[in-house]
Amino acid sequence: MKRRLLPGGLGTRMVVAFVLVSSLSALTTAALTFYQARTAILQRAQDDAVRDLRAQLDSLAPDLPARPAEADLRTLVLQLDRAGGARDWRTAAGYRDGRLISARSPAPDLPVHLTDTAASATTALVQRFHHGGQPRLAVALPVALPAAPADRPTRPSGLVVYATFSLAGQQRDITSLVAAARAGALPVVLASIVPALLAARRVLRPVRRLRSAAETMATGDLDTRVEVTGHDELAGLGRTFNTMAATLQADAATLRSMEAKARRFAADVSHELRTPLAAMTAVTGVLDHDAASGDLGPDASEALTLVADETRKLAHMVEDLMEISRFDAGAARLDLDEIDVGELLRKTLALRHWQDQVDVDVPEGLRARLDPRRVDVVLANLTGNALRHGGPQARTQVPAQVQVQVQAQAQVRVRARCSEAGSLVITVRDSGPGIADAVLPHVFDRFTKGDTARARSAGSGLGLAIAAENARLHGGTLTAANAPEGGAVFTLTLPRDPV
Repeated sequence: MKRRLLPGGLGTRMVVAFVLVSSLSALTTAALTFYQARTAILQRAQDDAVRDLRAQLDSLAPDLPARPAEADLRTLVLQLDRAGGARDWRTAAGYRDGRLISARSPAPDLPVHLTDTAASATTALVQRFHHGGQPRLAVALPVALPAAPADRPTRPSGLVVYATFSLAGQQRDITSLVAAARAGALPVVLASIVPALLAARRVLRPVRRLRSAAETMATGDLDTRVEVTGHDELAGLGRTFNTMAATLQADAATLRSMEAKARRFAADVSHELRTPLAAMTAVTGVLDHDAASGDLGPDASEALTLVADETRKLAHMVEDLMEISRFDAGAARLDLDEIDVGELLRKTLALRHWQDQVDVDVPEGLRARLDPRRVDVVLANLTGNALRHGGPQARTQVPAQVQVQVQAQAQVRVRARCSEAGSLVITVRDSGPGIADAVLPHVFDRFTKGDTARARSAGSGLGLAIAAENARLHGGTLTAANAPEGGAVFTLTLPRDPV
């Protein structure tokens, strides 16, 4: 799992970014201030040293002979050492091609680069270096002797005076600057948290309103709107949200109106067809009896049988439509009763003469509080589908001597159990080809048929939809799947005591 560099919350990230920017600004300011102050301290030390050394030489150089001897040079550096005062410099003097003369032994340490460069210099040179772990400053000042006559400019003497002294005091000042910069940066960083929190709160307030409005809309309240103030990007987002909400509300109202009209139309048509179909079913029943008695000719008997079958199918479809309409209108209610699951299942099969074609596995004494009529509808739909698509062939097509064997090897199995969660689980399994992958996700949709190649079939396409609605009405579920060994498996899960 990839770790985030910053915390996930937008507000937290804004505060962190604000504090980082403030910290960077404070550190940059402190670094620039430190650099300029350090440069100023060292530059002042250099300028003061060169000025003091030049002043001492200007007062002592006129007393030097034209070509000072070693004793004269020793006297000069001794006087310079004494004049160093609080700076406590150590001096040395020498010609560019000679050795250095100092008043104290050993001679002061000088950077090699400085002595090499001073041999050809005409102005003062300075160089900072470290000796014994301490910062020091070295100054090289060429000495110019007065010329004769006095009105002529000075002339180079070839003599160079060197002075070295410690920069420990300046280093302490610089260290104090670093500590002060550190101490000043921390309060700035801490103080930046307060405006960061205020800024994040102000910026995120519209975002929180949008999130709250979106959550409210997700519950179905499409008349939700957000208050828009200002003209920035967040205000534009709020106006876009309000436009989207208004569009969704209008579309949802249109869809609900169309859906209500469609449901009302189906309910009205089903109700209007119910009465004439009842009369037609009664009449076709009489005619069907006459056709079966042989009083009519073969052609008339076949025609009457076809009309009777189609009339019964139409009546069954109208009843299914009426049932669906009651679910859509929210008029379906449960009539709960304490029942024996095995007894209910056996009655369902016996009522439809399926008891010899289905293998039943229900433990004795398994009871649940359900609506017997609605559970009967569910079991009848599932078992009927299993027999049509994966059960044994009609017994009329099986020789009499093997009917017992076919019954013993029934290919539709109904099993009921009590799950660990205390729910009633009923599975209906067949040994047919199973449900096509393209049909499986839509098997409980209305007017969906498993065999799309047949233009007409015995079912209306509403049976499984009604079964799923009855399961939901109980607070349960109905699922469909294909078994690994072949065949379709429908699983009905119901609470044993619906609320």
